[in-house]
Amino acid sequence: MPIRGMLRFADANASFEDARFVIVGVPFDKTTSFRSGTRFAPTTVREASQTFERENFEHGTTFEDIPVHDAGDLYEEGSVDEMVDAIHEEAKRLVAAGKFPLFIGGEHSITPPVVKAFGDISVITIDAHLDFRQEYQGLKNSHACAHRRILDHIGTGNAFAFGVRSISSDEDVSTALYADSFRIHREGTEKVFDEMLSKLKRTPVYLSLDIDGIDPAYAPGTGTPEPFGITPWDVRYIVGKLGDRLVGFDVVEISPPYDNGNTSVLGARIMREVMAVKWKAMQKR
Repeated sequence: MPIRGMLRFADANASFEDARFVIVGVPFDKTTSFRSGTRFAPTTVREASQTFERENFEHGTTFEDIPVHDAGDLYEEGSVDEMVDAIHEEAKRLVAAGKFPLFIGGEHSITPPVVKAFGDISVITIDAHLDFRQEYQGLKNSHACAHRRILDHIGTGNAFAFGVRSISSDEDVSTALYADSFRIHREGTEKVFDEMLSKLKRTPVYLSLDIDGIDPAYAPGTGTPEPFGITPWDVRYIVGKLGDRLVGFDVVEISPPYDNGNTSVLGARIMREVMAVKWKAMQKR
């Protein structure tokens, strides 16, 4: 269960019962492979969220109307396997209650257990790295295996990675769907993303944003930065394109020790974008 009584995400004033959106932090970074520090991100993202106005005038929405609850942070478990189990239990609770979950990592190993809590869904990851190893440094639940573990839960053809520009020779990509950032740069985000989206078999979509998918010029505060990435505008297009198809979201791999503050601000702002877009779509039903 999450810890209560800490700094809340801005405008997350609803009770759990009344909320449509529920935020959970996961301060975990024990499998990071270059620069650690993502365990601090849930706190800094919440702090950064305080800077924004309640209104999203471009969407015609206000967070005075959007029912958001911040459930706090999960305890940092002793091992990655224990952490995965704890996240899965919390995600199951949220899904069973009909909530739209937003998880703040932490590293990308938090995503597969959230995905496992859903039924038949598709998953889109925005990521500089394919994360398609069977295991890394002896760990099947390493952050370097996130996309592979996602497919374990939902099956081939139900997920793709967007913005990839780092693939290891020990990753068997024969069953992986992905769009690399070099092609995206040549052909444009709209064309490539729309084509990839059409390949998914299932309509409901869980979106996972590894912040290193965004170019480090915009998001330097991350554990494994990789140049030649996509932009925040590209992410905004993706969120808007998915609209009511979205069933959940996470932002991971923000590392505040390597940030000047703008990466946490970007993560918080994209979370608000997801909620505003989903809420606006819900009002049209």
